[in-house]
Amino acid sequence: MTETEPKLTKELTYYFVGIKGTGMSAMALVVKDMGFQVEGSDIDKYTFTQKGLEDAGIPIHSFDPDNIKPGMALVVGNAFKDDQPEVLRAKELGLPIYRYPEFLGQLIKGYTSIAVCGAHGKTSTTGLLAHVLSGIAPTDYLIGDGSGNAVPDARFFVYEADEYQRHFMPTYPDYAIMTNIDFDHPDYYTGIDDVFNAFQTFAGHVKKGIFAWGDDPYLRKLQVDVPIYYYGTGEKDDFRAFDVKRTTTGSTFNVAFRGRDLGRFEIPLFGEHNVLNALAVIAVSYFEEVDLAEIRRELMTFKGVKRRFAQVKVNDMTIIDDYAHHPSEIRATLDAARQEYPNKKIVVVFQPHTFSRTIAYLDDFAETLGKADQVYVTKIYGSPREKSGDVSSQDLVDKIPGSALITEDNMSPLLDFHDDVVIFMGAGDIQKYERTYEDLLSHLSKKVN
Repeated sequence: MTETEPKLTKELTYYFVGIKGTGMSAMALVVKDMGFQVEGSDIDKYTFTQKGLEDAGIPIHSFDPDNIKPGMALVVGNAFKDDQPEVLRAKELGLPIYRYPEFLGQLIKGYTSIAVCGAHGKTSTTGLLAHVLSGIAPTDYLIGDGSGNAVPDARFFVYEADEYQRHFMPTYPDYAIMTNIDFDHPDYYTGIDDVFNAFQTFAGHVKKGIFAWGDDPYLRKLQVDVPIYYYGTGEKDDFRAFDVKRTTTGSTFNVAFRGRDLGRFEIPLFGEHNVLNALAVIAVSYFEEVDLAEIRRELMTFKGVKRRFAQVKVNDMTIIDDYAHHPSEIRATLDAARQEYPNKKIVVVFQPHTFSRTIAYLDDFAETLGKADQVYVTKIYGSPREKSGDVSSQDLVDKIPGSALITEDNMSPLLDFHDDVVIFMGAGDIQKYERTYEDLLSHLSKKVN
């Protein structure tokens, strides 16, 4: 595959192969906002990223090599190989072909660029940083929930940098926020040392400074030529949150930078992880000499990102949709739910994501999920690379006392709960279970009325 430097031009139409992917849809929106012609292709099944693309007037086609014509440049999603039929047709026609990471690496040039990476918390932190900076200066951003935006004369470019298969390597940002290093993606990484090696290499790409979570032992081992500023709640951290108060309306805390008190901040968000995410955003903004009063104002108006603790009320039930699919993320989500709803039962419907991850974390999943009041487990969501494995959802249920399997065809066990909280967790198609449950509740209320 030819990987030449993209010089965006109005003469070409940028065709995104796999345009409904979260990163790809966000990038397509950015390129469209920059004033270029954009279209793309994907599976026909509806995805949550689709609406944004349709609202932007971006044509979405079914995969078909006949879509590819002279005058196009292809941007190819990470999930697709060189033998994908549209890619093959583009090669025949001699069209420019770019991989997503290389295209991103070129797109961020000319801005003050800030990468957000880490095993967990990337999307939420990227969303919060993009929100805060957008309220203060023109900012372009790419978020892993499928959101992307570009504005004229942008000063900042904020983007989510994905460590999976080392996709973040072709980018060289001015700053990086590193939320944590944890072993995930067992289908690719051999272990935690392999993950650390990837982050160490990427850290070497950062030009001005790194903001890293101080409690992470691996982030403490990073060795780079640029300054590393650690953030957290410990005495050794450069940016420190202290006097943290967590209530049912959000969290408040003071921030100090190396002993200098920067004052009190408030976020309408829940869970300890969101205090840390906000601290990272405050740190970056402080170094870019953004007015602290403006940071305070913008933090208070953040509504969250898609598929991260997104809430709806149906009848007397609170329903939360969350992307959590790793034990660390489940722990953080349950912590947030207990903060906001201390007096309600917390029910979890969990969809294990990939067989390799389920095997790798079976005991950890059982331990973290067991902290909910009731747990239901759906069948395992596979992936194109991994359609089966030596583990089942029943193996997980067997390890969690009082838990049970649940199917899309029969969500009625959830109807036993009233004035409680149900969290649908997973990175696959868990939302179809949620929609079925919401429909059941709606029909029930119509019958009652």
